[in-house]
Amino acid sequence: MLITLSPSKGQDFETPTPSEIYSIPDQLSDSQLLIEKAKKLDVKDVRELMAVSENISILNVERFNTWQTPFTPDNAKPALFAFKGDVYSGIQKEKYNDNDLAYAQEHLRILSGLYGALRPMDLIQPYRLEMKTKLKNKRGENLYQFWGERITDKLNETLEGHSEKVLVNLASNEYFKSVKPKKLNGRLLNINFKETKDGKTRVVAIFAKRARGMMTDFILRNRIEHAEDIKDFGAGGYNFSAQESTADNWVFTRAQPAPKK
Repeated sequence: MLITLSPSKGQDFETPTPSEIYSIPDQLSDSQLLIEKAKKLDVKDVRELMAVSENISILNVERFNTWQTPFTPDNAKPALFAFKGDVYSGIQKEKYNDNDLAYAQEHLRILSGLYGALRPMDLIQPYRLEMKTKLKNKRGENLYQFWGERITDKLNETLEGHSEKVLVNLASNEYFKSVKPKKLNGRLLNINFKETKDGKTRVVAIFAKRARGMMTDFILRNRIEHAEDIKDFGAGGYNFSAQESTADNWVFTRAQPAPKK
């Protein structure tokens, strides 16, 4: 069983990684092609391409221009510990021992616009390049065309070694669009999280992001190998809703938390 997750815009390259385990991204040669293209962009180009502020544009031009190989623990950081934000706040990675991290290496892939399919301990350098970015390249008009079936192929390589070939999709729509579901050599299981308030149940983005992280943590820390066992997930007050779920689209619901005062 394999989990897919989105990366985050927020990144932390200051806090030390509590493990010496690391790996090099499998698709780093593809990343280099994108960086070569990105290094030709100036501040104005980045601001318009990404619809960001002047300061963020300046920061990312600097990031593109200082990006370099080879990656080492001195100039890069494992993806799981580099990304921060709502999704990653739900993963208790600081408590993971080396066995937990080794398990995560085989069961989690982070889908990245720059790096493709990342293992959690793959080293990355600071960047911002969302999957939806319309960066023209030799392979097409945007990053979806750039990656083509390459991300799907990497996922299939990993699924091949799993006894239960199920891809548990906890990534956002933006990032999972880089995967070709019809090309997957296994079952695709989509997971959604909903909040109930005043008799109505709906997706609330910020809560859904946190829940994706919590479920990732639940699967990794409990060494979940069979999809049916995911239904036992109960972190944050969520419960599996058989009524709202279908065979390959599972929904977990809870009462929407009251706003913090």
